[in-house]
Amino acid sequence: MATQPPLRLILASGSRGRRYLLERAGLAFDVHPANIDEPTGADATDIRHYVHTTAWMKAVAIAPCFEAGLILAADTVGWIDGKVIGKPADADDARRILRTLGGREHELWTGVVLWRRPDGLQIGWQEMTRVFVKALTDQEMDAYLATRQWEGCSGAYAIQEENDPYVRVVSGSVSNVIGLPMETLADVFRAHFG
Repeated sequence: MATQPPLRLILASGSRGRRYLLERAGLAFDVHPANIDEPTGADATDIRHYVHTTAWMKAVAIAPCFEAGLILAADTVGWIDGKVIGKPADADDARRILRTLGGREHELWTGVVLWRRPDGLQIGWQEMTRVFVKALTDQEMDAYLATRQWEGCSGAYAIQEENDPYVRVVSGSVSNVIGLPMETLADVFRAHFG
């Protein structure tokens, strides 16, 4: 009896971090960014609902484009003082965000949606990691902003997995900070798509 071919994995995101994590895990996948107008989060009061809804919007935008496969959509944002911290618009915005986060812990949330086509099985969850960002001196801030590593990153930072001089995971998953909670994703794959 012939075995079923593995599902085609479709990443509904242009995120460098998510691509890196999936490649490192040895997964074959296609990249098809959703290119939706993401909500700003300015009026968000429930961060779980916010990241779930945004990830869902990305999945909805991509799923009709594929007759078969597994759509993977995600959204990651920071949350501090009851406010969403998204991607910086420019270097000045990145500076403002890093000043807000500096010397404090904040939550970093990712909403994930998996949608299998054609049968329509959908699984979604949200995951939180507590993160501490060092308060940067003016010189450190200028040097960090010059690297442009903050571009496209919620919270205006991209964590180094080991020995990051500015960002530290207090609790939760480092991969979640990069953009995708890989430990939970592996468990979901095994339980529902293995």
